[in-house]
Amino acid sequence: MINFQKLSETEMEVMQIIWASDHPITSGELLDIFAQQKGKEWKGQTIATFLARLVEKGVLTSIKQGRANIYKPRISPEEYRSHEAKSLLETLYEGSVKNFLTTLYDGKELTKDEMTELRRWFAEKAGEKNE
Repeated sequence: MINFQKLSETEMEVMQIIWASDHPITSGELLDIFAQQKGKEWKGQTIATFLARLVEKGVLTSIKQGRANIYKPRISPEEYRSHEAKSLLETLYEGSVKNFLTTLYDGKELTKDEMTELRRWFAEKAGEKNE
């Protein structure tokens, strides 16, 4: 597994666009997407700074293509979510899924349908461990 650091909110926004792309992407393409879809008129240096940070953090790779760099993810969104969820669980809940779910339930964040789905999931996982 690739070792990487937590992303800032804006870095995550950049990565979401890169993950959604069906091809490696250039900084110019990112600037256009941010301007058109997000209404953010960034300078080239701004996006270059974010891209450099993402490369440093190990979630993005940069490949020289002619005079431009193209960027592609080193990890999937699922890998990032899994890493962040495990980190959150360890940091705030001492690794206890029970404590995490108790917090959600006591905060009335879980619907009955969600609880049924979780029960089904736990039963399925328990069955896998018994095999």
